[in-house]
Amino acid sequence: MDYIIVENLHKSFGTVKALDNINLALPEGSLFGLIGPDGAGKTTLFRIITTLMLPGSGSVRIKNLDVVKEYKKIRTFTGYMAGRFSLYQDLTVKENLAFYATIFGTSIKENYHLIKNVYRFLEPFENRPAGKLSGGMKQKLALSCALIHNPEFLVLDEPTTGVDAVSRKEFWDLLKELKKNGMTILVSTSYMDEASLCDEVALINKGTILKRDKPGNILEAYSKPLFAVRSENMHKLITDLRDLKETHSAYLFGQNIHLTLHDRQENSIRSVVEQLMLLGHDNIQPVAIIPEIEDCFIAAIEQSNTETIQP
Repeated sequence: MDYIIVENLHKSFGTVKALDNINLALPEGSLFGLIGPDGAGKTTLFRIITTLMLPGSGSVRIKNLDVVKEYKKIRTFTGYMAGRFSLYQDLTVKENLAFYATIFGTSIKENYHLIKNVYRFLEPFENRPAGKLSGGMKQKLALSCALIHNPEFLVLDEPTTGVDAVSRKEFWDLLKELKKNGMTILVSTSYMDEASLCDEVALINKGTILKRDKPGNILEAYSKPLFAVRSENMHKLITDLRDLKETHSAYLFGQNIHLTLHDRQENSIRSVVEQLMLLGHDNIQPVAIIPEIEDCFIAAIEQSNTETIQP
């Protein structure tokens, strides 16, 4: 039986559809990622799953417990780390941790073994007010507070947003260790590179699940030829590329433009280069590249938009 079952879930705020017919089933002991941009519906979904918000319609069950009718039971075995730092900023690191331990009827001493791999980074600062910690240290404290009551289910809403690269890696190493110990973890992120660290991911946009699969399978399913292109005038380049009949899509990706073509014929990319030269671009040398999760996400959005406008 699946650990979490989300069926026909809808949630609106006025005329805005935050969640539109969400269906998900997550296995026990998995590290599952919800990948999408800001405003995609990730936080709304997580708040419903963690019993902090009522669904508009549909249902969510965790260990066969209904999140509306049996929320008290669910909260006893769930750890939740909100997207925004929500601990008491005037309390010290140790005081925050002791407070959350007390809420769940335990103590730091009793459950220290659960958080030692995280908290050891914080011990030198345990008498510092939480509000004066760095971004990475705040995230470690929030995770420690979410783990102190020994949850079997951990929900993390964009835990690495605004955190430096080293802290991000440390954080994901910790998640992998927790998963090895049998914890079921649901994490959201807007960093597409973190998707590859999950067992499975769901791509979400505008409250709708676009695709759900293992990261490797999503990458393998990318079917169109993909190139990285650069020019001295990037604004003109992307405009010109989007006007060419051979172009399927062109979008900025770091310092390059990622270009997809309608077909794989070699003369298609030659034609693109020739036309760009006629338009005044010099030294255009497209490089064939392997797609990343972000490329797959954009492709899924494009496919969804096409399906929406078809009669």
